[in-house]
Amino acid sequence: MEKNGKKLLAMTALVGVIGLSGCASTQELQKVRSMAEQAKASAAQAQQSADNAMQAAQKAQSTADNAQQAADKANKCCVDTNQKIDRMFKKSMYK
Repeated sequence: MEKNGKKLLAMTALVGVIGLSGCASTQELQKVRSMAEQAKASAAQAQQSADNAMQAAQKAQSTADNAQQAADKANKCCVDTNQKIDRMFKKSMYK
C-alpha cells in the first residue's frame, strides 16, 4: 500500500509540474489522471484486503479464546475429579 501511496504522490507532483509548465496536452493530463485513479483504486483494494484480513484475524482470535476456555474448563474438571478420587481413596483407607 505504501508503494501505491508513493505512486499517487509522484503522479500528483507530475500533474502539478505539467500544469505549471503549460505545455501539457489534454491527452497527457488525462493519462496522468487515469494513472492516479488506478493508484487510488489499488489503494482502496489494498485497504479492503487489509480489512478482510483483520476480520479473519479477529475471528481466529475469538475461536482461540473459546478453545482456551473449553480447555481450562476440561482441566478444572479433571483436577476436581482427581481430588474427589483421592478423597474417596483416603476415606476407604480409614475403614
